[in-house]
Amino acid sequence: MVALISGGDSGIGRAVAVHFAREGADVAIAYLEEDADAEATRDMVQDAGRRCELIRGDLGDPAHARSAVERTVDKLGKLDILVNNAAEQHPVDAPEDVTPEQVEKTFRSNVFACFHLIQAALEHLGEGGSIINTGSVTGARGHAELLDYASTKGAIQAMTFSYAQRLAERGIRVNAVAPGPIWTPLIPATFDEDKVDKFGNNTLMKRAGQPAEVAPAYVFLASQDASFITGQIIHVNGGGHVSA
Repeated sequence: MVALISGGDSGIGRAVAVHFAREGADVAIAYLEEDADAEATRDMVQDAGRRCELIRGDLGDPAHARSAVERTVDKLGKLDILVNNAAEQHPVDAPEDVTPEQVEKTFRSNVFACFHLIQAALEHLGEGGSIINTGSVTGARGHAELLDYASTKGAIQAMTFSYAQRLAERGIRVNAVAPGPIWTPLIPATFDEDKVDKFGNNTLMKRAGQPAEVAPAYVFLASQDASFITGQIIHVNGGGHVSA
């Protein structure tokens, strides 16, 4: 199989790419600008014996999203799985700090890119195809400091349900994985030292998860073992998580 993974250069996306490769899939990685991270992911995929194509650019641009899909098909031969995983987040101290520019930027990266990629991918996905979106526990429960980010993840939940209804007749399954607190580069990059130190302590398991603990959910949803599953969200969150 061939998978296109947005935000596949690091964190959860990297773990998904490696797990897919270990199960025999070739992988295309779409990423913004972190070349070194993307190249490291490619090395891991190739070490697993599979091909990996790197695609750099802003998926918020519909033309680039279409180009990413076309390049995947051109270089790897087809497209079976689309993983919409790219995202950004911007914590704020007060609701008044959320600017219109920030809201638009976050939605463009987290939501618009999903629509652009799905639109382009539907020209190539056929019977047995799978779309897997990365949601978040914040999409179900909100977050006091990630107001726009949590809103995008709520939108992704509704998107997942809606596309699942529309694409079932084509034999394309649409699901989502909703991680709880997971150790990714986004965490120390966006939270202060105190929050990083306490990150994940409010789960039932009293810790944050690792990307490798989330990735198997994507493998399951992409596989024929999940052939009767669509319009669903798998929560991988340590048993529950209360918003900061």
